[in-house]
Amino acid sequence: MSGVWVFKNGVIRLVENPNQSGSDTQSRRKVMVYLPTGEVVSSYSTLEQILQSLGWERYFGDTDLLQFHKRSSIDLISLPRDFTKFNSVYMYDIVVKNPNYFHVRDSH
Repeated sequence: MSGVWVFKNGVIRLVENPNQSGSDTQSRRKVMVYLPTGEVVSSYSTLEQILQSLGWERYFGDTDLLQFHKRSSIDLISLPRDFTKFNSVYMYDIVVKNPNYFHVRDSH
């Protein structure tokens, strides 16, 4: 993963490959793959079904976020409600909390 860390309005975020043109950046967009089936996660409804099968439950504490928790751990997955804002930061959070089930790769 390459890029530049940008600090703005009290928030730090990674801007991946900031000097590339828009078309190159779009082609390097990340996707998350569910390894047991090889399926690319393309919607929250698909992701929710997969997470529920792995023991995650919807948590309805925050109306601005989609959240999932596991009774057997202290982990909480928080996602933006809008799937178009689902980026590699959220994908890697899911990968870390579900080892051997998900993989993040460049889209082709």
